[in-house]
Amino acid sequence: MSNLTISDLHVTVETPEGPKQILRGVDLSINSGETHAIMGPNGSGKSTLAYSIAGHPKYEVTSGSVKLDGEEVLEMSVDERARAGLFLAMQYPVEVPGVSVSNFLRTAKTAIDGKAPALRSWVGDVRGAMDALRIDQTFAERNVNEGFSGGEKKRHEILQMELLRPIFAILDETDSGLDVDALRIVSEGVNRVKEATDVGVMLITHYTRILRYIKPDFVHVFVDGKIAEQGGPELAEQLEAEGYDRFLVKA
Repeated sequence: MSNLTISDLHVTVETPEGPKQILRGVDLSINSGETHAIMGPNGSGKSTLAYSIAGHPKYEVTSGSVKLDGEEVLEMSVDERARAGLFLAMQYPVEVPGVSVSNFLRTAKTAIDGKAPALRSWVGDVRGAMDALRIDQTFAERNVNEGFSGGEKKRHEILQMELLRPIFAILDETDSGLDVDALRIVSEGVNRVKEATDVGVMLITHYTRILRYIKPDFVHVFVDGKIAEQGGPELAEQLEAEGYDRFLVKA
């Protein structure tokens, strides 16, 4: 069993007015096989947490630690974090002109495993995952995310997750911009990975609709850069009924 432990994490971001503190002491521990839903209003620091763990240069960690099985993640480069088993599905996936989806996926798999996958089995794995996610096979030869719709980009993120098999997956508002059908397909993809592996999931979302498909073990409410409350799935149901007003009044 693996563990991702975030301890007293403080993070700032540079703005035109100077550094602005976003995270104000986050403590969170995720074990293999667990799904943790991170919920909260806009601007509460949810995405900052995701990108800080992944190593985005925009975010400066001023104190605290992030440890993967006892190893300090914050001392790793971005690619070292990926090879160690961390995966980030971005809220706004970027386009990569000139790089086909098939080349991108095989290069990423080779980098993580340290060797190229056997071509025949790899092609079958890619086609099977694409079919399950309702991704047309012609997308394999298109440039990464170039001209993709919002839903297609999100499905491509989960395609990566299915094929790369991370130890911990951070899904940053994967449900945003998805219609009902796309939400179900994406959620089923996440659940397939969970069933096939012992992946731990940090699921960042504003809404409870995705939690009808991806069942959380724990729910954490982010307000003003820290966890204001945490509990089980029943907390998400309470948020659906009451919203975030009581947390915002306290803040």
